[in-house]
Amino acid sequence: MTLRLGRRSFADDATLMMAIVNRTPDSFYDRGATWAEDAAFERVAAVVEQGAEIVDIGGIKAAPGEEISAGEEKDRVVDFVARVRASYPSLVISVDTWRAEVGAAACAAGADVLNDAWGGADPELVDVAAEHDAAIVCTHTGGVTPRTRPFRVEYDDVVAAAIGDTVAYAERALAAGVARESIVIDPAHDFGKNTFHSLEVTRRLGEMVATGWPVLVSLSNKDFVGETLGLPVGERLVGTLAATAVCALAGARIYRVHEVVEARQAVDMVWSIAGRRPPRRAIRGLA
Repeated sequence: MTLRLGRRSFADDATLMMAIVNRTPDSFYDRGATWAEDAAFERVAAVVEQGAEIVDIGGIKAAPGEEISAGEEKDRVVDFVARVRASYPSLVISVDTWRAEVGAAACAAGADVLNDAWGGADPELVDVAAEHDAAIVCTHTGGVTPRTRPFRVEYDDVVAAAIGDTVAYAERALAAGVARESIVIDPAHDFGKNTFHSLEVTRRLGEMVATGWPVLVSLSNKDFVGETLGLPVGERLVGTLAATAVCALAGARIYRVHEVVEARQAVDMVWSIAGRRPPRRAIRGLA
C-alpha cells in the first residue's frame, strides 16, 4: 500500500526509518540527552543527515514516572515541532502521544503523524487525525492504562489479539475520516506484553503484514531484547538488529529506531535478499 504521511507520499516498496527524538529528562535509552531543546534539535539534524525519513518526537516516557499533564506535554513538544517544521519543510514529523489535546496542538504546529503508543486510550485522537489530514499509528496494548507496566498479562493468542485490536482501531480511524493510505498498524512490542509475547509477535509478524495495513515496528533496545540476551540497555544493538531483520523479512514498512544507519543497512540488506530491492551496485562477475 502506498503510504501518505502528511505532506509526503511513499511508494509501496519503500521502507522508512522513524528516528526517536525524546523531549524528556528521563527516557530509558538516552537518559535525557535530548531533554534540552537545542540538544533535541541537534539530534534531528543528525538523523536527517543519516537518512531518516521521519522523526518521532515524544514528551513523556512510556514507563511509569512523574505525572505529566497535557499542558506540560504540549510545552515540551508543540513549539519544538514548529521549530523542526520551519527548518525541515519536507521532513515527516511524528508526535508520540495518546492525548487528543496534545495531538491537535502538534498538528496545528506542523506534525504529520500521530503515533499513539497506547492503543486508542483517548478515543478522540482519530478525530484529530481526520481533522488535520494527519496519519495515525494504531497500536496494540491489550487495553492497559497508559504508562503502566504489564503484569501477568495473558492472551489465548497474542498475535490474533494484536491483529484484531489494531485492525479494529484502523477501521475506526477510517470511519472517522482518516485517509486509508494514512493509517498504520503496530503490534507494540513490550507494551501490554511480556518477553514471550513480543518474541511471538516478531516471529509471526507476517500475519500482521498480511492484513494489508502498513506495519510499523518499534524494537529498538527494548526490554524483550534485553531479557532474551541478558543485556542492559546500552548493549542491545545487535539483538535489536536481529529482530529488525526478522521483521524486515516479514515485510514491515516503518522502523522506529535509535540507531538510524545500522537499522537502515539491516533493512536494506534483508529487502534485497527478499527480492524487494535491487543492490546499489552489482558488478561482481559482470565487469
